[in-house]
Amino acid sequence: MDSNINQDELFCSICVNYFIDPVTIGCGHSFCRPCLCIFWEEAPYPPYCPVCRETSHQMKFKTNIVLKTRLFLARRARPYRLPSSAEQMCEIHMKTKNFFCEVIKDLLCLLCCKSKEHVAHKHCSIGWTAEGYRQNLLKQMRSLWEQTKENRRNQKRETSKVRTWEGYVSLRREMIRAEYQKVCHVLYEEERRYLEGIERESKDIFQQLKESEDSMDLKGKLLRGMYEDLKKMCQKPDMELLQVRTEERRVTVSEAVQQHLPQPVDAQLSSWPITGLIERLSQFLVPIFFENEVTTRHVPLFEDLRHLHVSPNHPDVVTNTKRSNYFLAWGAQTFTCVLGFCDDSWTMTNDMVLDSEGIFLLFCIKEDNQCSLFTSSPPSPQYVQRPLGQVGVFLDYERGVVSFVHVASSSLICSFLSCSFSCPLRPFLCSASS
Repeated sequence: MDSNINQDELFCSICVNYFIDPVTIGCGHSFCRPCLCIFWEEAPYPPYCPVCRETSHQMKFKTNIVLKTRLFLARRARPYRLPSSAEQMCEIHMKTKNFFCEVIKDLLCLLCCKSKEHVAHKHCSIGWTAEGYRQNLLKQMRSLWEQTKENRRNQKRETSKVRTWEGYVSLRREMIRAEYQKVCHVLYEEERRYLEGIERESKDIFQQLKESEDSMDLKGKLLRGMYEDLKKMCQKPDMELLQVRTEERRVTVSEAVQQHLPQPVDAQLSSWPITGLIERLSQFLVPIFFENEVTTRHVPLFEDLRHLHVSPNHPDVVTNTKRSNYFLAWGAQTFTCVLGFCDDSWTMTNDMVLDSEGIFLLFCIKEDNQCSLFTSSPPSPQYVQRPLGQVGVFLDYERGVVSFVHVASSSLICSFLSCSFSCPLRPFLCSASS
């Protein structure tokens, strides 16, 4: 090994062991990939360097091949640390056991490898064999970590649903009552059945959410425990790593990786038809014309649900009076449609902030092949089935109400109640290109 190698440079400052799968972040400090993943998962956002605390905006890293090679050489120079020196010697040939037999899973000396009993077997040096096992473990760890992250994302979503569910159901009941108050009392029985149905469904869904949240919590602890065990195994010296029976290790990890993750509950309340809803709203139907529409090849990005980046001054943007062809994206999610009402001040800003006053929007977000409805100001999930076909938007300016209805089923999607309008509103429509 190169005598000029500084041993201190080969140790991770988090686990204080030889690096495993070393990565180097923007500030120049290096860490074990598993150590950095665990540290960043537990640390507050945004992630920062554990040594200099410089903020790091890069979350994906490639293995530092140069450092990895130096580590391999350093391990070769480290003693095997067998329980006793006698175990390093072959009792038959009195030679040092430097090779590992893949068939019998044991150490052999060179002469044993050439004997009739073992000559047909596959042999490799202790160092190379251990490194091969270590890389296999790291590969399985990466798969486990991806599962851990997915499970954690799902658990956060379930926890959010659990926390907001009762409030949403209460608001949903208020929406339905407000709609029935506009019609004669002959629909009293229909209103009662509707509200009772919401009560039954909401309790059942809430129970499912709690069970799902608990299941994800248990799964997360299992995956995290396995990940920690594999990390400790990777850090073992070569000989200790080889002494763990390969088949036993593979079966344990393989079974966990193949297990399906608990999936989030599809929390959707039924939207039953409201008698005469569409007929009543049709009395106030007015034609709307969209002017100064914009077509763009530019794909604005969402950093989070609060910022709708639409850049009218982007060089790829051209004026088009025929149709709107916006593309809207939020990370891995895609906005398939946004519609509602807004005031002039909101549309004139470069960054359309969804927490702003004066906007009343319904939008659909597609994530992992699943579509979810949200309303704006502030962004709030709507736990009803995504409507297929025409969606009607009703504005009662005097009463301060904006409602969205599913035309085909004559049902209420959601309502903004008790709104405060400070100025005239304009209709807003933004849809994705097919």
